Amino acid sequence: MQNKNIVTKKVIYGITGLTLLILAISLGTQTPSSAQIPPAMNGNNNNTTIFENNAYQAHNYVKLLAQNMENRLEKAAAILELTGMLPEVKNVTSVNMLEETIGQQKGIPQNADIPKRQVAKDILEKYGEFQLVFFLMPNGDIYIEEPYALQQNLSKSNFAFRDYYKGVITNNDTFLGNVIVSASSGQNQAVMAVPIYSEVKGSLTGIWAGGLDMSEFNKSLQSLNLTNNERIVYVDNLGKVVADSDIQSSNRNESFANLQGFKNANNGKSGTVKEIVNGTEMLVSYYPVKALSNNWAVLLIQPNNGNSVVSSSNYAITNNSIMENDKQKEMLLQNISK
Repeated sequence: MQNKNIVTKKVIYGITGLTLLILAISLGTQTPSSAQIPPAMNGNNNNTTIFENNAYQAHNYVKLLAQNMENRLEKAAAILELTGMLPEVKNVTSVNMLEETIGQQKGIPQNADIPKRQVAKDILEKYGEFQLVFFLMPNGDIYIEEPYALQQNLSKSNFAFRDYYKGVITNNDTFLGNVIVSASSGQNQAVMAVPIYSEVKGSLTGIWAGGLDMSEFNKSLQSLNLTNNERIVYVDNLGKVVADSDIQSSNRNESFANLQGFKNANNGKSGTVKEIVNGTEMLVSYYPVKALSNNWAVLLIQPNNGNSVVSSSNYAITNNSIMENDKQKEMLLQNISK
């Protein structure tokens, strides 16, 4: 059993380290000097407006942020998909206990199916962007959830009504749901779900899923230390905030569904528009985020006061800080897995 657990952990560490390395390399190719301002917008062209110059710089900035989010989501999906191939996850050894616990508790007891619970615990311990990991039966009934304290706190026992469950069943593939309020923690989260099939008959045996911790995404944006009333938000395909650079607003259930910038990004477009936000004319730069089988967006909102939307120094700091954070995570995971 100890050797098996070591193999399980190395699967988790190995895929995370590899995807982080890919992310660092991809971001490293986008140097500020080559991505700031094109020759036509270098200040020597009298026909170039401040708006066009600002819009171009903002476009590069939100593009970088969109790519960063996509890589983080792909990394999370890889961890769930690879651990979902493990026998400990595929085997549903204590399913008979579900019938025994009807009306008494939601899911199987804490001391049942320990191998599956251990895989879930390993993911939570080594990959901080998940706040919980759980397994659903094909009909949507909860089987296990870790941490177990959250399983005990569940307000429901069946989740077939959730968008991530419907998405997995419909697409037969990994699916990322929109932001919801967790039935166990009461906090905002987006659930990433992976279908699990039996190796013998190829039939669906369950759904292996993880709830992404929105506070981790908030921290990433808030670490940018934006100024001049600048604000960056990630939103899901309904316009609901996934993460917010504004600390004061990050706990609100805010929606940007009415903004034209969001509507454009939701249709796969990128650009900058002038919009009224909370009674003030703002520049809203937008870029679509391919959130696995879903569509999210990143919005950069700044006052329309003629100042540069994104200075070259801010762009460089953002690029370097993202790369440095991911390199540190990669080194940590490599050291642990040795």
